[in-house]
Order: sequence, then C-alpha cells, then structure tokens
Amino acid sequence: MDRVEVRVSGFGGQGIILSGYIVGKAASIHDKKQATMVQAYGPEARGSACSSQVVVAEGQIDFPYLSASDILVSMSQEAYEKFIGELRDGGTLLIDETLVDMGKIDKDISIYSIPATQFAEELGRKIVANIVMLGFVAGATDVVTADAMRQAVASSVPAAAVDLNMKAFDRGYEYGVAQRAAGGAAAFNDAALERELVGSTQEVS
Repeated sequence: MDRVEVRVSGFGGQGIILSGYIVGKAASIHDKKQATMVQAYGPEARGSACSSQVVVAEGQIDFPYLSASDILVSMSQEAYEKFIGELRDGGTLLIDETLVDMGKIDKDISIYSIPATQFAEELGRKIVANIVMLGFVAGATDVVTADAMRQAVASSVPAAAVDLNMKAFDRGYEYGVAQRAAGGAAAFNDAALERELVGSTQEVS
C-alpha cells in the first residue's frame, strides 16, 4: 500500500504525541519514506483522550490528515471508544490490554493485544509503556522496519534513559513478532492457554 494512515491514541501523559513523532521519524529518516504527523488533544491535556495522526507513504503526501485509519493504536479506554469507528475494514487494531476492553468488534480487522503498561511496570517505569507499544507495532505490522523504529526511539529519548527504553522496545517487539506469527491476539492467547492446560495436566500426572 502506497499510503498508510496510522492513529496512535491514549490519554495525555502517556507519551502519545512522542510516539507519533517516533513513528514518523522512523519512516522518514531511517526508512527513507515520506511521513507527516498531526497531533490532537482533548479539552484538558493530561488525562483526556489525545492522539497523533501519522501518514506514511512512498511518494509525496498531499493531505496530512487521516481519511480512515489503516492502523489504530489504542492505549486507553476513552481513546479506543472515540477512534475505533474510524478504523477501516481490513485495518489493524493494536491495544494495551491493561487499559482497554474491546468489547464486541463488528469489523473485519486484524487484532493485536499486549499488556504494555504491565510490561512497563515490570521494567520498573510505567512511563515507558508507549515504547513497549512502539516495539509491539514494529513487531506486528510493516508500517516501519524494526531497525528504523529502534533507531528513532534511541535518538528521541534522553541519553540516560536509552537502555531502559531499548529494553521496553525489545519486550514489545518480541511479543508482537510472536503474536503475528500466531495469527493475531485470539490465536496467540488460545495457544498460550493450551500450553498452560498441557502443563497443568503433566503436573497432575
């Protein structure tokens, strides 16, 4: 696809705008594509729904706004409910399952789910949940290459925090690669449950 429209969404304070900037930077500087980014906050910045719109294309981008999302990243319930309607059929949804309950989905879409906030807390800093999610996006989609996203993250965070952010990125990336290989969130979770049941059966035996 020549033009890919991405919305990264969540609430103020999660680093959503930085995430959009990093995706655009990865695409334009490291993958040598064209990219634009437009940001939007709710009435109050911190705590309210916010998003960044990123358009990535091989050629010139004449219109920097989304007509409908090809990829929707949701890191809060409010943002998910606000933007799920714009995700086009055949698109890709990626959620932070720690904070988002999808409910019933009536769209023909690919779904990927990661406990990004939980993983960030396990790394010792909840604030890197957005970087966990960026790794997940790189692993589960082709919007940018993993190397491009990794380089963009490293050059966009404070030097003292690079190591932590790389750990966060790798945690999300590995989860995304595994979930994509399984065929999406549902198949991945079913396989994990089956492994748990087999393990429990073996312990009982």
